[in-house]
Amino acid sequence: MSTPLPPRIDRRTALKWVLTAAASTALIERGLPSALAATPATGAAITPVSANGYGTDPDLVRDYKPGDVWPLTLTDEQRRTAAALCELILPAEGSSPGAAAAGVHDFIDEWISAPYPTQRADRIAILAGFAWLETEAQRRFNRRFPDLSTDQMSAIADEICFEPRARPEHKEAARFFATYRNLTAGGYFSTPAGMTEVGYVGNMPLVTFDGPPPEVLRKLGLA
Repeated sequence: MSTPLPPRIDRRTALKWVLTAAASTALIERGLPSALAATPATGAAITPVSANGYGTDPDLVRDYKPGDVWPLTLTDEQRRTAAALCELILPAEGSSPGAAAAGVHDFIDEWISAPYPTQRADRIAILAGFAWLETEAQRRFNRRFPDLSTDQMSAIADEICFEPRARPEHKEAARFFATYRNLTAGGYFSTPAGMTEVGYVGNMPLVTFDGPPPEVLRKLGLA
């Protein structure tokens, strides 16, 4: 039975997520595509992004609908693949939800749909990588990638999870996986669940402030 299509998170939330991640792209190791995008495994040519984007002052109060700002890239089947790979990389653990439950695949969809240089490059890498995963899943197990068991997905991912050890014919796929893994981690740890996981509490007081000490107030003639 096919894996159900995961629910989509609110686009306003996803766009805020993209802006947060874009501000820290220097922390994300880029895995730029080259030969992988030209291999027969990628199927049809990847259509370039033609949207103008949100400019310098995005309106994050507006309730964005599909097609506003920029059209989303992933098909329903690609969203299933995106969610499955996110969950494989960061599965649920204890009380912490997995990356798919946190909606990271929708963040990635927004990210690769944005018409900016970094996102355009990632779009080529990720769409080509999804096609490679699908080809490998069909070749090895005769099933769609998101319908594989965790062990079967891991068998494919283990061969591309570390580029220095990847076989020569898997180098490009390994660079795709590095890009996707970094986007998954960057997206997940920008969510409330991810920030809780690493113990980030934000702008919160560590102690209760009861006012200046009495001796300081007396010295100033205020007590």
